Amino acid sequence: MRWISCLSLFGTVALAIVHPRQSTVDSFIASESPIAKAGLLANIGHDGSKDQGAKSGVVIASPSTSNPDYVYAWTRDSSLVFKLLVDQYIGGRDTTLQTQIQNWVASQGRIQQVSNPSGTVSTGGLGEPKFNIDETAFTGAWGRPQRDGPALRATTMMTYGTYLGASNSYTTGTIWPYVKLDLDYVANNWNNTGFDLWEEVSGSSFFTIAVQHRALRQGAAFATAQGDSTRAASYATQAANLLCFLQSFWNPNSNFASANVNGGSVVRSGLDANTILTSIHTFDPAAGCDATTFQPCSDAALANHKAVVDSFRGSLYAINSGIASNAAVAVGRYKEDSYYNGNPWYLCTLAAAEQLYDALYQWNKLDQIPVTARSLAFFQQFSSTITTGNYSSSSTQYSTVTAAVKTYADGFVAIVQKYIGTNGALAEQFAKSNGAPTSAADLTWSYASALTAFEARNSTVPSSWGASGLTVPATCLRGGSGGGGTVAVTFTETATTVYGGKSLQIKFQGLI
Repeated sequence: MRWISCLSLFGTVALAIVHPRQSTVDSFIASESPIAKAGLLANIGHDGSKDQGAKSGVVIASPSTSNPDYVYAWTRDSSLVFKLLVDQYIGGRDTTLQTQIQNWVASQGRIQQVSNPSGTVSTGGLGEPKFNIDETAFTGAWGRPQRDGPALRATTMMTYGTYLGASNSYTTGTIWPYVKLDLDYVANNWNNTGFDLWEEVSGSSFFTIAVQHRALRQGAAFATAQGDSTRAASYATQAANLLCFLQSFWNPNSNFASANVNGGSVVRSGLDANTILTSIHTFDPAAGCDATTFQPCSDAALANHKAVVDSFRGSLYAINSGIASNAAVAVGRYKEDSYYNGNPWYLCTLAAAEQLYDALYQWNKLDQIPVTARSLAFFQQFSSTITTGNYSSSSTQYSTVTAAVKTYADGFVAIVQKYIGTNGALAEQFAKSNGAPTSAADLTWSYASALTAFEARNSTVPSSWGASGLTVPATCLRGGSGGGGTVAVTFTETATTVYGGKSLQIKFQGLI
């Protein structure tokens, strides 16, 4: 996590090793949900029981003070944590959270103004990845800048502001001034390289580009609601450029999205949980199975899910040895990982489950399952005889496949249940040799990932952010708001989706 100076469709399917009964997973979720919520809130200042003295609204990554020391406030982590809390609040699932949310907003507004090694508020400082828990700058060596933070923070604030209403005084007087700083930063800097969410690779990250696209797409609508047509137009333009660039990460021959491009001397396979996390954090329940925005049920995201999960099968982790090729396994960041000996992560394993739960939600909403040439291998995990086509919800095939995918998703949750810490505690990692919790204890992001996965299993989904009906520009602009050249793009249609859009295989020439 931290950079160190770093069934069968027509016959029978066997889901081996991890094949939990639904009641077992149900019981685990019922017991773990309040533990995860309490663990998360304990790490938020100023009155969290493990906040280590953090200021009001500051989210510490973990109370671990050594090996590793995570008593810092990461913009990414805190924004993802509060996106969950905002969703719970506006959805009526926890009406006690408003003070916590507004404490976080106020804290982030102060942090935005803190000069740091990445710059000032107007010269790049918004890309600084982490701060001390008293809201002062962290000045040690680090992988900086990290450009996903401003986008994620803006998304969380806009989600809250949209709920309050465009004319609400808190929205206009507090949220909008903070949000436009972040969105202006994204619009101006998205085409500059930075460190990825694992803080190790300096380049262009799939996760970063995707969440930046989401933020600017959502931001265009938010700016319009605030009466700022100039910013709305700028955000929309750069969102289109980002969506265009996002397509260049796809590997059509290997059927997965590369985690990073332009990574310099770093050489990896490109298979990385970064991409599964992208799918769940840019999920739009109104977007169907859109491949261009990498929606969870899209053929691209499902093919990628299989490729990433398969990269952790076999002997890489001893705890995964002997597990059938169509059953859930423990999932780490990427197979070449060596941080803390390169173990599986709770949040990555839970993300693998969450994407599938989101896909199940969408198939139910669409009343059918689309199987394309690109996603066929994913579905063949559950039926060796399945073919391409659309399977309606009235068919036996639909019922069989959705049941198998639900069991598969539950298998990832069952792995977390098997290797969870004492009293339901969630650390950052669990040992690949024996599953013992390791690295930072009580990781806030781990607790948040458990809660979002559990909610997805219950078909509790976030609000739409505007991903429906988008088209990829024929020409990609390579610069941010400051301008830049163009690059020709060739589009090759490969499939027609069930909702009438196009699943596109896109070839880029000379991008960046």
